Amino acid sequence: MSRLILCSDDFGYSSPISKAIVTLAQAGKINAISCMAVMPGWAEDARMLADVPAHVQIGLHLTLTGEVPRTRLPRFAPAGRLPEIDPLTRAAGRWRVPLDEIATELSAQFAAFSAAMRRPPDFVDGHQHAHALPGIRDLVLAETAARAPRAWVRDCTDRATALLSRPFVGKAIGSAWHSRGLRRAAAALGLRTNTSFAGHYDFRRDYAALFARFLRRPGAMHLVMCHPGAGERPGDTIAAARIREAKALHRLPIADMAAAEGLVFPA
Repeated sequence: MSRLILCSDDFGYSSPISKAIVTLAQAGKINAISCMAVMPGWAEDARMLADVPAHVQIGLHLTLTGEVPRTRLPRFAPAGRLPEIDPLTRAAGRWRVPLDEIATELSAQFAAFSAAMRRPPDFVDGHQHAHALPGIRDLVLAETAARAPRAWVRDCTDRATALLSRPFVGKAIGSAWHSRGLRRAAAALGLRTNTSFAGHYDFRRDYAALFARFLRRPGAMHLVMCHPGAGERPGDTIAAARIREAKALHRLPIADMAAAEGLVFPA
């Protein structure tokens, strides 16, 4: 049977969000946690991860947008804050990003993860999928191969029939477009990826009502991203959605829903 990896992104974004994610893992409602090692509270929040079940995978959520970087980046983040995703996407598409500075920042985030966890990540992905952008992806894959060769990397591509069967097709196609070729590039370095991907929505709809559709037409390793949380952090535009997601995930019979689509969970 295929496996469902239900991954909570943004661990470390704030302490209440991190606590909410750990609670879900302890309740058997998620089986992967992606961590923002760029955040100033990361090392402290990382201590909570000692209390999650052993089968829960812990990964690195590389962050190149919106936050304060770990290193000084005079060209990439001249004001001391990483760019937003839209201008970064445009610049990367034109190969107009300072890849040397980005490489330094990626290395620092890998180091921060390993220092807190005392091991490499189980998987690697990127906040707002920036890890898949042109030029940047080559740096991410090379750093992963060097520091975490057994890790798998998030691939946002999927079969057209699968994308069309799930909600918010436009967003899914956009992510898939930016990720095209990533799986092949990862394989060339001996790295694995997930085989299907879902979880896109507008952060406004009824998450519980949408969730079953994320499970449709899975691949052998079906990755579904989610963003549960609690509390409010200034600038968090999806704070209300995080709370709704956390409540829905606690309530939904995820294992049964997964089984109905031929998926094993937890895997």
